[in-house]
Amino acid sequence: MSLDKIDQKTITFFQNEILDWFKKNGRSFPWRKENLGSYELIIAEVLLQRTRAETVSNKFYNFLEQFSSWKEIDEKETKELEEALRPFGLYRQKAKRLKMLADEMTDAENNLPIVREELEEIPLIGQYIASAIISYVHEKPAPLLDVNMARVLERFFGPRELADIRYDPYLQKLSKEIVDHSEHQKINWAILDFASLICRKRNPKCQECMLNDECHWFNNIKN
Repeated sequence: MSLDKIDQKTITFFQNEILDWFKKNGRSFPWRKENLGSYELIIAEVLLQRTRAETVSNKFYNFLEQFSSWKEIDEKETKELEEALRPFGLYRQKAKRLKMLADEMTDAENNLPIVREELEEIPLIGQYIASAIISYVHEKPAPLLDVNMARVLERFFGPRELADIRYDPYLQKLSKEIVDHSEHQKINWAILDFASLICRKRNPKCQECMLNDECHWFNNIKN
């Protein structure tokens, strides 16, 4: 699919509909509260990797009570960090990631770069966490493009060409267009919630979907 074939009217329609849906159906999580610091936001994104949001939500504050800053993570033993991360899954991998981040953030005195390329130079901050920092810490539009957002965008607008979403030019450009909006943070959350509740990987609720009349995927399977 080419982005050239998608007009602004269709993008605006998608933005408006997904925001309207989110106002009525969006989920509430601790990391979506206003005035959270960069530490809490980054911790949430690391914990959420390949872990259900509901699982992270239940244990989020417990983790923050035990590790309230990058300095505490940096100073405590890896085994203690792994034990605290065990409920979130992939605890050894996440402990390693957080240890490296903590070392970097302590040295940098918690100052996060604004430029994406500089963010991605920080150990183990990839495209997704860099986007989260740009969007929720620096408050600039950046898509939280993962397999869930990709699924929603591809079903509605049309499929990508490359297997790896990080390098697919169509999805990269499209996702940036979608969040180029004054409510870019809510659009990110709305798409993630919509992917979880309606546009699911298996058994999507197409008949309940307010986008189905214009949805590329739904109209193909219907015909």
